[in-house]
Amino acid sequence: EEQADQTGSYTSNQVPNPCPICLAPLVKESYLDACFRRFLCVCVYKFCYNCIVQWSRVVASKSSGRSASIKCPLCKTDNFSIIAGFDGTCFQRHYVDQDFGNRFTFSKAHKYRLQCYYSEPGILNDIFDVSRFWKSRKYRQSNMWLQSWLKRELQALMQEEDVDIVVHHIHGVIESFWTRIERTCVVLKKPAEAYWQDNFRIAITEAAKPFLLARTDRFVNELELFLASGLNIEAYDAVYMQRLGWNTSGSITTNPVHQVVPFLHIFDVGSDQDE
Repeated sequence: EEQADQTGSYTSNQVPNPCPICLAPLVKESYLDACFRRFLCVCVYKFCYNCIVQWSRVVASKSSGRSASIKCPLCKTDNFSIIAGFDGTCFQRHYVDQDFGNRFTFSKAHKYRLQCYYSEPGILNDIFDVSRFWKSRKYRQSNMWLQSWLKRELQALMQEEDVDIVVHHIHGVIESFWTRIERTCVVLKKPAEAYWQDNFRIAITEAAKPFLLARTDRFVNELELFLASGLNIEAYDAVYMQRLGWNTSGSITTNPVHQVVPFLHIFDVGSDQDE
């Protein structure tokens, strides 16, 4: 209505692909998650961000209890979140049952790490020797940055802010694995690097797979690289960006490593099987 007052009257026929709610040009193009899963596949419904937020509030106010989902005003499918700010690599996601003032927005670091997962694997293998990490038993040295690194990785991959339970779970598996190695090596009186590396990868895969699905194997590779580096997060990022040919903002500069242009979707069982 405010836009109509400023620009004169309009109808949906005068605006190509208008917001279905206000019938004006889209402002901060947004989707409900069920439609976003079909993004670029079929014609989907798009809304102004403020319009769909207001719609969800009106619907919630008419409900007898607090609901975790909302029906699309057009196709009536159940949705659990609103997707906004999609730029081809990342987006903002707000769940219907959360306070809109506390929605999670990706930082540059999250965007950079998400892009890393679409670069070719193994680009740092000649810099950080994972096999040497196991042979030299560097895992004995506590990594004070591991939990912070895990939190950032999981937030980027899961598109969630609250990943503390998953971080605690995976970090606990890692710590338990180190303890098991030490106890077993004392008994056997010899290290078995290949055996322990294989079992480490299996343990982390089993712990992360329910949350990361198709991205699990790459996550395990990235975890080993970070552990083998022995660096803090800032130093590790600097090496990674330099090898990829990115500047500090994460954009490509010169001689970049070949990248796969991603289409980022919400990971669910169906999308995992498609990959």
